[in-house]
Amino acid sequence: MVAPAAKRQAVAHLQATLGMSERRACAVVGADRTSMRYRSWRADDGDLRSRLCELAQQRRRFGYRRLHILLRRDGITINRKKLQRLYREEGLTVRRRKGRKRAVGAQAPAPVLALPNQRWSLDFVHDQLVTGRRFRVLNIVDDVTRECLAAVVDTSISGRRVVRELTELIARRGAPKIIVSDNGTELTSNAVLAWSGDVGIEWHYIAPGKPTQNGFVESFNGRMRDELLNETLFFTIGQARAILARWAHDYNTERPHSSLRYATPAAFAAELEQQRAGLTPPVASPALMRDNTGRSLVAAG
Repeated sequence: MVAPAAKRQAVAHLQATLGMSERRACAVVGADRTSMRYRSWRADDGDLRSRLCELAQQRRRFGYRRLHILLRRDGITINRKKLQRLYREEGLTVRRRKGRKRAVGAQAPAPVLALPNQRWSLDFVHDQLVTGRRFRVLNIVDDVTRECLAAVVDTSISGRRVVRELTELIARRGAPKIIVSDNGTELTSNAVLAWSGDVGIEWHYIAPGKPTQNGFVESFNGRMRDELLNETLFFTIGQARAILARWAHDYNTERPHSSLRYATPAAFAAELEQQRAGLTPPVASPALMRDNTGRSLVAAG
């Protein structure tokens, strides 16, 4: 019994069950009599709590900071510290999953300009249907805007399939300056090596066993695993494709991204395009402008 509210409940219990006077009950509990008749003037937050719980149920892996952004989008003005208090009182705190040990190593060279289509990252993530059949997801991420450019779902994705998906993506968005990936068999196949040489795109392979050198897409894979794959049961490949497509669209257009000052990747990309057109002053992060060429690895075929 530390909080005043708990002491008030204890005094009321002693008065009701043992017939004690308020003075004696306060002496037993160690409460101040002046706090017994206190009534809170705090406004009723019932509607706010309901909306907060509703958003937390929809976005089960979101913390209070991202929920604060979503409430502001709904026109609800609230102090972040108050929202944090309500978030804890409602028991909405997200349990952190234990992460892997981080590796330290050289990084891929940063793009020359902090603009879209400067550098893409590729990686695979795995999951399975309720029948036990496994499937793979090829994720392609723009390292500058953090956009998910593609999330290709299939039971098997070969090097030729990777080339076909990249060709279709380049036809829609244009070619990047550099593509970063690990040394998986699909990404080091003859089809990928020949294609990168034909189109003239530099392909950078990270050091084996150093996933942090491909940190942008690894972070994206973690968000996809945490917010979607671990929360969803997939029954068919078609259903998995539809669900991942909706999630990728939501990730790009609705989900606040912490590294982009809680803007969405699509909004951040549009802002960068305006900067390139000279409509707004540049506000790109200096980290995206850093030159790591001297510490980068040489692409190995």
